[in-house]
Amino acid sequence: MLTTTQAQVCPLCEGTGWKTLPARSSSPKDRRVTRCDCQLRARNQTLLAAANIPRRYEHCELASYTTDFPGANPSLAFAHLSASKFAQEYDPRDGMGLLIIGKIGTGKTHLAVGITKDLILNKGIPCLFYDYRELLKEIQNSYNTTVQTTELDVLRPVFESDVLVLDELGAVKPTEWVWDTVSLILNTRYNNNRTTIITTNFDDQPAAGANGSISPARAATRSETLGDRIGERMRSRLHEMCRVIKMEGEDFRQKFRSASFR
Repeated sequence: MLTTTQAQVCPLCEGTGWKTLPARSSSPKDRRVTRCDCQLRARNQTLLAAANIPRRYEHCELASYTTDFPGANPSLAFAHLSASKFAQEYDPRDGMGLLIIGKIGTGKTHLAVGITKDLILNKGIPCLFYDYRELLKEIQNSYNTTVQTTELDVLRPVFESDVLVLDELGAVKPTEWVWDTVSLILNTRYNNNRTTIITTNFDDQPAAGANGSISPARAATRSETLGDRIGERMRSRLHEMCRVIKMEGEDFRQKFRSASFR
């Protein structure tokens, strides 16, 4: 009977981690090896565990989006197609990310996580997921003298990850500190040509009064925009860093909850 250890040994590399490639000639010296697939899968699983994907979204896949978020609005199908194409054609040298805009419950985070998992498991690309609010809290907590973590400890992986997903951008009430922090993160990644995927519930419109775009009276009654929440300078930067995907439609989570009580 095989022991557990024996049963887990990869039959392709026999536990060495290397597999032999087909010889290009009949010469016995023409022997080439490469990393075995089992090692690549193990590495990718390690990357997935380190990606910081919240448990609520661990199930999200690009393939399941149309099942979890069915709808007639063509923008949802286009968003899914764009996300899938982005993952398939990802090039780390490009640095261009995505800005996914839509109302609550349209599946923005589902698509962002789906892209993340696809890049990790199929291409071995290191990715990091952060909820915008949680990231700001971690940075603020690092200022506490009783905490061993420093601001740089928190920000280093945010700066250096090949792909960063920043979920719910603009969800924190803007202050000078928030604007400075967002500016530092986005500009550092932009300057280092790192790919950033961003989701937001706020309309991609200018801040109130920007370039005389809106009167003070209108500004007092309108909904807040992305420009209001992160500032016009950073909104402009996002347009340099990301392709925009707009998602329309109803809140599927609310629809599901309502249906469950009928």
